[in-house]
Amino acid sequence: MTILIVICTMLQVCIATLALLLVYDRRADRADWQRLAAMQPADPARFDPEMVADLPEPARRYFMFVIQPGTPLLPVSEIDMTGKFSRGSKQAPAYRPMAARQILSVPEGFVWAMRTRKGMPVSGSDSAFWTRFRIFGLIPVGRLGGNADHRRSAFGRYVAEAVIWSPAALLPGPGVSWETVDDSTARVTVRRDALSEAVDVTLDHEGRPGVVSFQRWSDANPDRIHRLQPFGATLSDFREV
Repeated sequence: MTILIVICTMLQVCIATLALLLVYDRRADRADWQRLAAMQPADPARFDPEMVADLPEPARRYFMFVIQPGTPLLPVSEIDMTGKFSRGSKQAPAYRPMAARQILSVPEGFVWAMRTRKGMPVSGSDSAFWTRFRIFGLIPVGRLGGNADHRRSAFGRYVAEAVIWSPAALLPGPGVSWETVDDSTARVTVRRDALSEAVDVTLDHEGRPGVVSFQRWSDANPDRIHRLQPFGATLSDFREV
């Protein structure tokens, strides 16, 4: 009986500790989300083609496609998304349907929170400071961050995503510069403190972006060593918002 009581007590302590950690993580999620949301200007300027008149031609073509004249310039984006989340390898990805929410504020940061919809429940969040995943909403299966490698990797991700979701954040200004790679490719470089990321965006003749690509600092490789690796997105659907 004594052994059973000890086991039950240890189990209760373990569950209580995991629950407290979950509460702490969710508070951190909310706090960083609110910090980023507060950076949205209350009275935004509106897009004028003169703002990009001095940019290289491919970059100017990009902005003229993605932002209509007169559009309020809102650099902070909040996005609801659905898709597939891989719990396996490239050869056997074991995709599960998932839903997620994200806030993106370049160059300040991002928060991405997700949950799977079928199979063993997986949930978690990703940000400029952490990566955290759980099964059954409670048991940690991944907890990373708090170091220079994570910050550099995350910075690349959210700068590249701004090309897709938050073009207003990439208008020329302090810490943001554009250059020509070739007639169909523009390169944006974003700098923040010691971090710098260059992202290429491939365009058609109208300025519609087709591919966003860059070299991301990542350990997603068999050696589990951080190094520069190709990363990016292919764009296939465009909507006015």
